[in-house]
Amino acid sequence: MSDSVQNKLKYFAKRAVILFVPLCAILLFLLFPFYWTFVTSVKPSEELFGQTVTYWPQNITFEAYEKLFSQVNFLKPMGNSFLVASITTVITLVVSLLAAYAFSRYDFKGRKGFMILFLTNNMFPTVLLLIPLFSIMRSISLLYTPWALVLAYATFTIPFTIWLLSGYLNDIPASLEEAAMVDGANRAQAFIRIIVPVLIPCIVAAGAYIFMQSWNEYTFAVMFTNSANRTIPVELKNLIGQLGVQWDLLTAGGIITIIPVCIMFFFAQKRLVAGLTAGAVKG
Repeated sequence: MSDSVQNKLKYFAKRAVILFVPLCAILLFLLFPFYWTFVTSVKPSEELFGQTVTYWPQNITFEAYEKLFSQVNFLKPMGNSFLVASITTVITLVVSLLAAYAFSRYDFKGRKGFMILFLTNNMFPTVLLLIPLFSIMRSISLLYTPWALVLAYATFTIPFTIWLLSGYLNDIPASLEEAAMVDGANRAQAFIRIIVPVLIPCIVAAGAYIFMQSWNEYTFAVMFTNSANRTIPVELKNLIGQLGVQWDLLTAGGIITIIPVCIMFFFAQKRLVAGLTAGAVKG
């Protein structure tokens, strides 16, 4: 074997080590918590609370999942979370899409001020809104209903989504709508038939963000819900008691919680990547 071939092999081997070793370490760091959560959820009680640590259960059991649905009735908070997240996603997308279109296509007084206000809204922690929103929900008789969470989540999902969609709309040339209006369409028809289909990947990306924020949110959920309409994060927190933590039920609930999000990303991954990268490169 010649020296040039050996040098090339050494170069590729060195490059592979430099590239793949850190990559494998990062993947291990990211995926190990999910692996450990699943392993903990299928361990029997004697292994779970034993003195020795086992990285894979000797006797796999799904008793924790059975208890989760039979004793805790986990389906109810799952339904509540899905209802709140779905309604929040639809309302936020409709309001944000119309507002983003107005900010992108029209130049009106206070436009920049409103956009700055939307941006600064995300600079403050959501806990500052707890007391005012609690008073508002109680005064309009929406406290301890799903609509209280929907309105509360909209306070921070709509401003961010307007900013997100405005960036996408700014990259779409106005000549597309002008051509449609020359052919006889009005502004609304041009928006629905021309702009919205082009924005589908961006809408999917924004919808995924809104759904995840609503699905995982805990602070508002613990304040604006009661035992009748608790969401998943609050129900999981209730598994942590004063006398101990029900690790088997807690980890089983965590695994079930991430399944809907994983399914959503599996079916929407192509449009999600396209939406997140839209406008990144201009030709």
